[in-house]
Amino acid sequence: MPVTARQIEPWNINVFGDGRNLPPGSGTVMAGHKLFDAQCASCHGAKGEGGMGDRLAGGMGTLTAAKPVLTVGSYWPYAPTLFDYIRRAMPLNAPQSLSNDEVYAVAGYVLFLNGLVKEHDRINAASLKNLKMPNRNGFIEDPRPDVR
Repeated sequence: MPVTARQIEPWNINVFGDGRNLPPGSGTVMAGHKLFDAQCASCHGAKGEGGMGDRLAGGMGTLTAAKPVLTVGSYWPYAPTLFDYIRRAMPLNAPQSLSNDEVYAVAGYVLFLNGLVKEHDRINAASLKNLKMPNRNGFIEDPRPDVR
């Protein structure tokens, strides 16, 4: 029996670096701070400094150092993929449990911790698409053909 579009829809949650497939919704950095404290800080630290989970903030200017600090702010090339990762995989004990508005808020707070948005900003699809991440040009395209 073929799979229907309706059956695929709940699984089709990919968000691409250019922002394609970002859903409607929005969240504030302030709301994200509260959610982060409740849902994320136990693993990632109160200020995204890391702990049981990865460090999320800081590391700017360390990518050429002997021990680069890879964080959302220092390494990630596109802000929309932060939304994708949080929605798909976080919190670790309950992935896909946050609403789209909550994911926008948490993403906003993580971006705030990295100095990329302001404390009173509202984060949505347009703001994520338009945010130029510091390492946006730090990757090169692999010219080799795909040889599936």
